[in-house]
Amino acid sequence: MEVKIGDLGLAAKVGPGGRCHRVLCGTPNFLAPEVVSRNGHSCQSDIWALGCVTYLVLTGSPPFMAAPLSEMYENILASRYPEPTHLSPNACRLIARLLAPNPAERPSLDHLLQDDFFTQGFTPDRLPPHSCHSPPIFAIPQPLGRLFQKVGQLLLSQCQLPCPHTPNEASCPGEDGSDPDFMELGIEAPLSERGAPQPEVSVYLLNQGTLQSDPAGPAGSSVQEVEEAVRNLQLCLDPGPPAMQGPPREQRSILWAPKWVDYSSKYGFGYRLSDGSSGVLLRDGTHMALRPPGGQVSYMPDRGKLETFALRDVPSLLGAKLAVLRLFAGYMQQRLQEEGGLPVPTESASPSLCLLRFLVSQQALLLFFSDGTLQVSCSGDQVQLVLCGGGEELLLTVWERGQPHTSYTLGMLRSHGCPPAARHHLLHALRMLQSI
Repeated sequence: MEVKIGDLGLAAKVGPGGRCHRVLCGTPNFLAPEVVSRNGHSCQSDIWALGCVTYLVLTGSPPFMAAPLSEMYENILASRYPEPTHLSPNACRLIARLLAPNPAERPSLDHLLQDDFFTQGFTPDRLPPHSCHSPPIFAIPQPLGRLFQKVGQLLLSQCQLPCPHTPNEASCPGEDGSDPDFMELGIEAPLSERGAPQPEVSVYLLNQGTLQSDPAGPAGSSVQEVEEAVRNLQLCLDPGPPAMQGPPREQRSILWAPKWVDYSSKYGFGYRLSDGSSGVLLRDGTHMALRPPGGQVSYMPDRGKLETFALRDVPSLLGAKLAVLRLFAGYMQQRLQEEGGLPVPTESASPSLCLLRFLVSQQALLLFFSDGTLQVSCSGDQVQLVLCGGGEELLLTVWERGQPHTSYTLGMLRSHGCPPAARHHLLHALRMLQSI
């Protein structure tokens, strides 16, 4: 992300050796102590002003503001300002470094970029256009904290984004630079032919990622997985005969992801399955999973290739990726325990099961698994929908907040129709697929 600062009407060139300009100018609230005391203006005085701007942006008011000016200048000389209690420790430490009374103790711009405030937590690659008039919404959990700093630095030196995208590529597929897989899907025609409701508008995707394809393998596998998901959605949404009551309910044990962590901008997308195993789709397009019991590690460098190791035998070259996976797994386990939401254990997943693709919009998250399972997680009302099986064996399972899960077979859906709430969310999932 780039932040541009304008209004350089009082800018001046720095002379040899960072020569100071003994000029008293600028907005009074942002004057550094050395400027107020007329000891000279240098680059470190601008660092002080940057501290005032940072304080203002994070709190809504400048750190030095008092009448008369003499009192404000006294506060500036003593670096005395109200310490905001609602800011994070990293933010408070950053402000204290920027507003150090001694210019020599303030960080340079290079050191400033290495501060914990900028290197830890979530930083978006870009902001959506609507953030100009409303707060942006990111479908991410709280930052994982200091644990990721060392591992992230090692991993980032090895990995590149598997599918970099821009807002135009996400919302306007078909233009130059868009995903070539989308051009071959042909989603709209089958929808209209089958009589299912056709989405009228695409959805802006906040984020997406996919397991990279084998360069020597068959082409079109990523297209097929989306086509299969579309067919399953069509089967659920195909209008059936009007019914006087909703479809009968039953409960079935299925494999799904009750918890996930979207840190794909830096490390990867992690998830925990209902059988207790955890996986991560890393930002370089590879996949790693940790299977209980015994901690078997499954690694997929690309589609169609599977490597399995005992936990103690994982190659050192994969050590950084394993560290990220274990941090994700521990974090999600802790969150589930704190929330009291540990799922009932289900049948163990196959060693080859992996997350093929994920899509994130403002309203929902879509997960594509290699066994054909499609999970739709809705952020607003915390509804989870899972489509598993295929064809006549298709099963739709719905979790609603505070309610036990309910499963509907394809025969039930054909006889009674899709429940209205689930139908609304599945239609949104269909729009997300069109936005790839």
